[in-house]
Amino acid sequence: MTSIDVRDLTKEYGTARAVDRLTFTVEPGRVTGFLGPNGAGKSTTMRLVLGLDRPTHGTATVGGRAYATLDEPLRRVGALLDAQAAHGSRTAYDHLRALAVSNRIPDRRVDEVLAETGLTSVARRRVKTYSLGMRQRLGIAAALLGDPEVVLLDEPSNGLDPEGIVWIRGLLRRLAGEGRTVLVSSHLMNETASFADHLVVLGRGRLLADTPMREFIDARVRPRVRVRISDGGPALRRVLAKHGYEAAAHADGHWTVEHARVDDIGRLVSAAGLTVLELAADEGTLEQAYLDLTASATEFTTTIAPQPQEA
Repeated sequence: MTSIDVRDLTKEYGTARAVDRLTFTVEPGRVTGFLGPNGAGKSTTMRLVLGLDRPTHGTATVGGRAYATLDEPLRRVGALLDAQAAHGSRTAYDHLRALAVSNRIPDRRVDEVLAETGLTSVARRRVKTYSLGMRQRLGIAAALLGDPEVVLLDEPSNGLDPEGIVWIRGLLRRLAGEGRTVLVSSHLMNETASFADHLVVLGRGRLLADTPMREFIDARVRPRVRVRISDGGPALRRVLAKHGYEAAAHADGHWTVEHARVDDIGRLVSAAGLTVLELAADEGTLEQAYLDLTASATEFTTTIAPQPQEA
């Protein structure tokens, strides 16, 4: 199968450097989440991969070749960068058929991707009557039209309803399971965590991380354990302190133990004869790890206004 290879990729617009010496590889057989704050260079990088812009320096290739040199590119690479790309006066069927004819893709494939994206019943309607979610589905249908080895999707969940979000998760997992190369840009951390195997994270045009998702989280969010016992906690605090653990109490009666694993805490409370009502790993989230990494690489930030003091 085919990988996406980015090597020393740089893109400058005047004095602004949108992409700064990026090097990473998107491997087949897994979903790679492409993350970063606004202005980090994600969309620019995807445009460079697809030959929609020229790099100032470096290369971005698909299977070792520049996108512009590919024969019948829709058969090699499928992409969704802009859900508004389809002409509003065309029907979804006509839009897809025009793409198919230009890449020698059989008409039956148009019907297949319309069915796969749930658009069969509205295929003869003009695109200008579509909701944002329907346009997203049409963009994904176009990306899948050539049955490509490589798929790039920019914010594919944007505008989708809950059923559509569940559908896109399953689609991405299936594409990766078939050995395809899948790169997905998203701002939705919880959604990315549900489908991504690997992460490439950018900040101010530079590479911040290129790592398996679980390793990314574990390296940045401290492991902790959530525990609740029958006597409310004093005995638990004593047992934990004896073994060098610190526990924090919460209003609902549970405790969290920092830098701890479930197995270790379970053995301690069991040996002490305490009755455990709850014991679980309080795993870090992708959102926590992402915010920790990108805190200093965010171009646009907000602050919470101070609340007025009561007289």
